[in-house]
Amino acid sequence: MRLDKYLKVSRLIKRRTVANEACDAGRVSVNGKVARASLEVKVGDVIEIGFGNKEVKVEVLTITETVRKDDAKEMFRYL
Repeated sequence: MRLDKYLKVSRLIKRRTVANEACDAGRVSVNGKVARASLEVKVGDVIEIGFGNKEVKVEVLTITETVRKDDAKEMFRYL
């Protein structure tokens, strides 16, 4: 699954366009490397997102195309 779509489906970022812009600005890295929105995310990848002065670091646990809001938290684990 594409990185921008994963960020939206897992609800780490609310909209796919915002996720795309964050990737273009270099605020998202996967496994320590700055990532583009088109990067394929795999189970076990570590995603870091910079939100202003706060940084979020998560590990990908599952990848599903659609998920209910309540179950979205189970797609990743905070590190």
